[in-house]
Amino acid sequence: MKKYYIIIGVIVIIQLIPMTKNQNGPETASIDKKYKVPEEVAVILKDACYDCHSNNTEYPWYTKIQPVGFWLNHHVNEGKEHLNFSEFLSYPAKRQSKKLEEVVETIEEGEMPLASYTYFGLHKNAKLSEAQKQVLINWAKSVKSEIVIP
Repeated sequence: MKKYYIIIGVIVIIQLIPMTKNQNGPETASIDKKYKVPEEVAVILKDACYDCHSNNTEYPWYTKIQPVGFWLNHHVNEGKEHLNFSEFLSYPAKRQSKKLEEVVETIEEGEMPLASYTYFGLHKNAKLSEAQKQVLINWAKSVKSEIVIP
């Protein structure tokens, strides 16, 4: 029985540890500062990509429960390491081109958005239709074609 009190105590104590959120980060190197992002694409990116791939995450209610919040924050940080649309223009041209190529590949292969992001009806707007996927793919290819690699 003592073991359960310890577990409950740990769970209660970790609720008091503050979580640094990924919100209100700089947007000065955002992809839309240089490349055209049509409204349709912007909506899709916001709904399906930006929570993990920008400096501004919209956190669901359950991130207030630890350790869920810590896990999700770690997941967001990993996503930003792979691609951060808020810092896209800070990447060298070659990396920008490669990242857009990866966007196309991951969408075509059904790897993004992650299935875990849309489980149980969570983030239902992020579950992309085939038409939305094609819009993103066409946009990424179009932007990639604009990039001049020295």
